[in-house]
Amino acid sequence: MTSPLAELSAAGVSIWLDDLSRDRIVSGGLQKLIEDRNVVGVTTNPTIFAGALAKGASYDKQVSQLAASGASVTDAVFDITTHDVASGCDILRPVYDATAGEDGRVSIEVEPGLAHDAAGTIAQGKELWAKVDRPNVMIKVPATVEGLEAITALTAVGISVNVTLIFSLSRYREVINAYLTGLEQAKDAGVDLAGIRSVASFFVSRVDTEIDKRLDAIGSDEAKALKSKAGVANARLAYQVFEQAFDTERAKGLLAAGANVQRPLWASTGVKDPAVPDTTYVVELVAPNIVNTMPEKTMEATFDHGEIRGDTVTGAYADANEVLDAIDALGVSYDDVTALLEKEGVDKFIVSWNELLDTVSAALEAAR
Repeated sequence: MTSPLAELSAAGVSIWLDDLSRDRIVSGGLQKLIEDRNVVGVTTNPTIFAGALAKGASYDKQVSQLAASGASVTDAVFDITTHDVASGCDILRPVYDATAGEDGRVSIEVEPGLAHDAAGTIAQGKELWAKVDRPNVMIKVPATVEGLEAITALTAVGISVNVTLIFSLSRYREVINAYLTGLEQAKDAGVDLAGIRSVASFFVSRVDTEIDKRLDAIGSDEAKALKSKAGVANARLAYQVFEQAFDTERAKGLLAAGANVQRPLWASTGVKDPAVPDTTYVVELVAPNIVNTMPEKTMEATFDHGEIRGDTVTGAYADANEVLDAIDALGVSYDDVTALLEKEGVDKFIVSWNELLDTVSAALEAAR
């Protein structure tokens, strides 16, 4: 039997689930999605863990053990989240083996409060890598200016990095450069380049949400006609950046030495505007060497009625440029929007992280 998700996989898109919880692990729910929905990876973030901990009785036993041992709140969060990620890695290990390490990945994020602390991000990235202790884990690092240094440093020691919170094409170019620099340092140090994988998480729907708000404020027919087009256009141009960056002599030399490309990953693919078809950020962004990390709702919508039309990216660069140029001509600043979204992205994850700490703190107190 085929399905739109199977067709998506056949078109070169790796389907990763944007969710993880202890319930999903122990119930067999994750395994079922691997078998029935072509899922080949998982991403997590502080918001996902905050939600899982807030409603998951399946954490009670571990929380009781941590309370009895006198664990601090931060140590407890570290133990709980890395336990889930390690379990997810074990479930996805057959996929990792079957794809020679390309997929079968589970991502875990450094504390969002370290987003502007390169040294802190590097130290915690290494700590998470060692604690999960699975070859198929990926360490999520935000694409802040300080994050760029961390991407290079972690890649250089052979750690696979998922770069998150990318909104602008200029920052994406810097992310690719940081990855390539890390590969060069790894090569010089004798690290096996083939074992290093990376994805660059380019956020889609949040771009539309912010730009659409500004287009609504303008209110002209021309502005209304451009609504819900910026996110897809921006992502398509990101794919063009990817193609160009890995076709340089620098990149080709590293690939010849055994390195892997840093695949673009579409994040924030759940549609926020009810007027937009719920599979838009899946079906309009199909191309080889792509990861699409989906909330389960988006995944089920795609399985049910997604229309996969093959590659919808590589022939669309001129149109994508026209969309962004037209938005710019109306006075909506691309640089202002993407800078705001990066700041908001970090701030939102800090809020979620604090919620996670509060939830675990209350659970530890109750257990004691």
